[in-house]
Amino acid sequence: MSASALIAARLDAPRGRVPLLARFSYDAEDPYVVQATFFDGRTTLARWHFDRQMLAEGLHRPVGEGDVRFGPHTEAGGDELRVALRGPGVEMQGHAVLFLEARAIARFLEQSYAVTGAGEEYLDLDKLLDEFLAG
Repeated sequence: MSASALIAARLDAPRGRVPLLARFSYDAEDPYVVQATFFDGRTTLARWHFDRQMLAEGLHRPVGEGDVRFGPHTEAGGDELRVALRGPGVEMQGHAVLFLEARAIARFLEQSYAVTGAGEEYLDLDKLLDEFLAG
């Protein structure tokens, strides 16, 4: 089972915020991970894998360290999720800041919890070990 949502994003850039789209996906086969693909039209700009719990916590408080940080952001009466990314493939000298509507992220997370409830994540370690040893 899986869940996905198309969510409007805004990239913080020197000339102002640039509108983008993001597809957030969740699959029960990888229960701790949310995949986010950011694109402009038909061009995929970046693909990131986020920890689902950290994404959820980022709606309420700053979390993360290293390459990914989330935190609530309020601007002009709107609640947003601020996403700071750092990595060699990210534009703007290795870092980017994106803003997503917090309610849209919360709705997506609700869909993901319908697939696999919070705290019910389970990895089949035997299967994972078999795949590792086979390949």
